[in-house]
Amino acid sequence: MIVAILGAGSWGTALATVVQSADEIRLWSRDAEVVQSISNSRENRRYLPGVLLGAPISATTDLACAIADSDAVVFAVPSSGMATTAAAAAAFITDSTVLITAAKGLDQETGARMSEVIRTTLMERHRCSLPIAALSGPNLAPEVARHLPTATVAASPSEVAVDMCRRLWMGPSLRVYGSQDITGVELAGAMKNVVAIGAGICEGMGYGDNSRAALMTRGLAEITRLGVAFGADPLTFLGLAGVGDLIATCGSHLSRNYRVGMGLGQGRPLYEIIAELDQVAEGVPTTKAICGLAERAGIEMPVSRSIYAILFEGAPVDRTLDALMTRPPRNEAS
Repeated sequence: MIVAILGAGSWGTALATVVQSADEIRLWSRDAEVVQSISNSRENRRYLPGVLLGAPISATTDLACAIADSDAVVFAVPSSGMATTAAAAAAFITDSTVLITAAKGLDQETGARMSEVIRTTLMERHRCSLPIAALSGPNLAPEVARHLPTATVAASPSEVAVDMCRRLWMGPSLRVYGSQDITGVELAGAMKNVVAIGAGICEGMGYGDNSRAALMTRGLAEITRLGVAFGADPLTFLGLAGVGDLIATCGSHLSRNYRVGMGLGQGRPLYEIIAELDQVAEGVPTTKAICGLAERAGIEMPVSRSIYAILFEGAPVDRTLDALMTRPPRNEAS
């Protein structure tokens, strides 16, 4: 079996290291230096230093070479580059290819999920509907690459796509659960990044565990509220892609979104924080997309809207959190 992984950042590279059953694992990157590092030293020194990449893993900047004859194509690029990557890849994908999105984000302008972006883009060339799955869960890339035990969800209405994910990644350090709720799994994976920024703000402000737990719980309520409005199963948000991912990212310095929040809580400007990361913090553009979806659907999202105000409207962090605490009383389940 041949698998192409488009995107050689920390997550794409980590996924390559835990593939269980493939004769060839081809990593594609636009960055020639990353490809050279992987090819010459068997290490992605920029995005995943210290992790040795096995012999089946190769790297290339040639998209056609990466995808040729692949049984599965994994999209692990940032959400902002998903449409252009899918459009470029379309010419090399066959009608028998299984597609997998591993990106946890939404289209900033439309709010579309990544599977929707890929499907819409590829349908312009492929008249049939290719099987596609979304992979999400408590999967911090450095821990996955070190083969520390965890679990993930492969969500798709297609059993073929779910089975492909299991064949690729089910192993001693990664348990793959199946789900048909691709909408819920993708929305959970994207929206938890917004909550992770909020949790990081609490940490940066010097607030305690109670504050972070309260914000995570109310954030989960917002995730569920919006997800159900778009047809998701509410139980999905209590699983690995929802609660699981929230727990992993809302207290971990391995999470870029959490680190963005910490910096904001410490009074640092967003541009400075982003520049230090050297990778995309999906929660920043996703906050804009989520608030747009919520507004169009008429759904109240006070936590997400507060984070939006801090990120994009220059709202003072302390006053914004104070405003959250002084909202009118309401029942928890409402």
